[in-house]
Amino acid sequence: MSAQDESKAQPLNLRQHNLAAISALTATGDTERLKVQLDSGLDAGLTINEIKEALVQLYAYCGFPRSLNGISCFMQVLEERKKKGITDVAGREATPLKDSSDAYERGRKALETLTQVPQLKPAPGFGEFAPRIDAFLKEHLFADIFDSDVLDYTQRELVTISALAAMPGTEGQLQAHIGMGMNTGISAEQVKSVFDIIEELVSREQAEISRAVFSKMKK
Repeated sequence: MSAQDESKAQPLNLRQHNLAAISALTATGDTERLKVQLDSGLDAGLTINEIKEALVQLYAYCGFPRSLNGISCFMQVLEERKKKGITDVAGREATPLKDSSDAYERGRKALETLTQVPQLKPAPGFGEFAPRIDAFLKEHLFADIFDSDVLDYTQRELVTISALAAMPGTEGQLQAHIGMGMNTGISAEQVKSVFDIIEELVSREQAEISRAVFSKMKK
């Protein structure tokens, strides 16, 4: 896919840079700067549906309130651009799902693709302790959400890494998703570029925390 080819560019290309920035600002709830970044993302060539898909996905990582606030900001930005006579590209719709397997199995397979590690049912540890969260993770996040091909796996991991890097207290999840992202083709230089975005838009402290996580992974 063209989006996957773009992901090989080093550092992040303009579309990827804006997607990462939108994700980080949504995760931190900085709605005023998010509006500016959404405007920039559209100018950079991100489609309406690509941005909507990222904002929907983010609810699984930063919660409904910030995801919904991000969607509200996006609606405002689109309305303002429309008043200025700007016609934005809606972009492709998701391909109808052909896989007839149950949602848990689809999610388990998706997670195996991302992690390149066999996924047990239920997931050891948290999945055994709280089976419902294991079901939600597999059936909803990695099936219902990831089933949509409006964004490919590389783009989705870029969205996730950016959000987790922007938020405090998510180092374990960040480490896991950096690994998944690199399995989908995100390079080390692109990961570092995400942290530069975090330093610019969130804080240097948060960026350094993320860099430390990545540094430990490479040892």
